[in-house]
Amino acid sequence: MTLYFLIKYLHVLGAIVILGTGTGIAFFMLAAHRTRDAAFIARTAATVVIADMIFTLSAVLLQPVSGGLLMMLSATSLTERWLLVSLALYALAGAFWVPVIFMQMEMRDLAQAAVDKGLPLPPRYDALFRRWFLFGIPGFGSVMVILWLMIAKPF
Repeated sequence: MTLYFLIKYLHVLGAIVILGTGTGIAFFMLAAHRTRDAAFIARTAATVVIADMIFTLSAVLLQPVSGGLLMMLSATSLTERWLLVSLALYALAGAFWVPVIFMQMEMRDLAQAAVDKGLPLPPRYDALFRRWFLFGIPGFGSVMVILWLMIAKPF
């Protein structure tokens, strides 16, 4: 196995981690939200925040490193359109993902406060959940398009 293929494997693995963790987090947060059980939501959101910090963050930080190494090893120009579009979409995904982390933390805290006080989830929780869901569409959608661009290199 060459260094190029080892780095390419790690790069693809990073993309899988980002997509897989994102899908899992979305599923579990949505499932918890639908129960309206503040204690369940608080526990789920706490786990989701940890998963995002361990898996998503590490993959997000390693993707540019492995991608840059692949560019150098393959003599890929930074001016290739598929790459420029991918980088723009990566920035867009990040612009939506970073606020989502803080939304998840606040939703966790609001749900835990509701449990501690024996109250229902506050309206702020529902507003955050709606925003969290809407931010996931361009954030996750961008990553899906990047994956396609990385494979197809259409232009």
